[in-house]
Amino acid sequence: MNFEAIIGIEIHVQQKTKSKMFSAAPNGFSRDPNTQIAPLDMAYPGTMPVVNKQAVINAIRVANALHMEIDHTLYFDRKNYFYSDLPKGFQITQQARPIGKNGYVMVAVPGGMKKIRIERIHMEEDTCKQEHFMDYSLLDYNRAGVPLCEIVSMPDIANGTEAREYAEAIRNIVVYSGTSDGKMEEGSMRCDTNVSIRPYGQKAFGTKVEVKNINSFKNVELAIDYEIKRQSQLLLQGKKIQQETRRWDEASGRTVLMRVKTDAVDYKYFCEPNITPIHMSDEFIQKAIETCPELYDSKKERYLKMGLSETDVEVILANPKTAAYFEEGVPFVQNAKNLANFLIVEINSYLNKNGITIQELELSPKTLGEIVTMQEKGGLSHKQCVDILNKVLEEGVSPEEAKKDLKIVAQVSDTDTILKFVKEALDNNPQSIADFKAGNQRVLGFLVGQVMKASHGKVNPAEVSRLLREELEKR
Repeated sequence: MNFEAIIGIEIHVQQKTKSKMFSAAPNGFSRDPNTQIAPLDMAYPGTMPVVNKQAVINAIRVANALHMEIDHTLYFDRKNYFYSDLPKGFQITQQARPIGKNGYVMVAVPGGMKKIRIERIHMEEDTCKQEHFMDYSLLDYNRAGVPLCEIVSMPDIANGTEAREYAEAIRNIVVYSGTSDGKMEEGSMRCDTNVSIRPYGQKAFGTKVEVKNINSFKNVELAIDYEIKRQSQLLLQGKKIQQETRRWDEASGRTVLMRVKTDAVDYKYFCEPNITPIHMSDEFIQKAIETCPELYDSKKERYLKMGLSETDVEVILANPKTAAYFEEGVPFVQNAKNLANFLIVEINSYLNKNGITIQELELSPKTLGEIVTMQEKGGLSHKQCVDILNKVLEEGVSPEEAKKDLKIVAQVSDTDTILKFVKEALDNNPQSIADFKAGNQRVLGFLVGQVMKASHGKVNPAEVSRLLREELEKR
């Protein structure tokens, strides 16, 4: 029997605002436990929530990027439950009136693009972080009250690959809109997946299983594909699928039971009495949208028009800081593709070798642009420019000083001069001419190497290749 998977994803995105969702406590990652808290975060009597304006602006920007209907009035609700991660005994969220609804995102699938519908995006506060040990648990309230955007998809996803593509598309939007850093490994973006299967042709949904604790895009794909296989095997064996919550265990490559669900939890939602409805004007919403930084898809389209390949674009846009560095360097070069080549290969290699980030790189985009321009305008080969770059990185000298110290001279591009070397190489290698005439194109590389060797690398290899082809056709 063949089954189809029905998959929905809930993504919690931590916003990188300066303060928390409803208090003035600072919002930051990797600080000492319980050092970023305010009385409201600890539910002290008499404290009152105040809505974070920037968190609302961020949510509007994400909702717009997801093609959503934006509610012009903010309503907040209380979600009531008693647990150690929730000091107030309730969480302030948006249940009845989310800030955005009825959106979608396009993801790449084999054969084209697929629309994944999105039910809603709502704002809420995060809970505190629990550290569990053998016989006790510790609570860190730094995370309590951090602004969250929760994005809930419709069950339009069919497999793990589509799920990964969807999660990456959401990550690109929240990162490039300035809403979040989107780092799953740090918990600032968390994915909960709901997976069920049913025989092809059946209308009713199968029993839903939730999978939590997924900490990377690759693991989103692996966890869902494993769960589809697990549920299919159970049904084929005549067993029932339980409604349960499982977690992804990366070490074993499988999902593991956390708890079995019996009845739906009644959170007893009601309107948050300490936050009156807030009307947002058309001007406020429009300004939030218009001031949104350039998004991933827009940058990608623009970079492709610059002549970069799909792979180049994906590598550069994988890190917004790399994209910003690239943007700063573009005005100083003739061809953005040349700058991208240096950034992707030489600069990334240097960063990896030295274990630093591009923010820590002591080389300005302008200086890298100057080195690239030496290749574009100054007649230097790529290798010569790489040597200059390495000396600049190692010694902190200027590109011109590095060029002088390395005794690098410009390549010869004069046609008559290069032609002499070309004819000499052909005269000395008659067998290569015969091989080329017989259809062996690889011999051209050998002949270019002979010319470069005879000229001690001083001639332009592109011009050498062109003249060699012309001479070979004549012989």
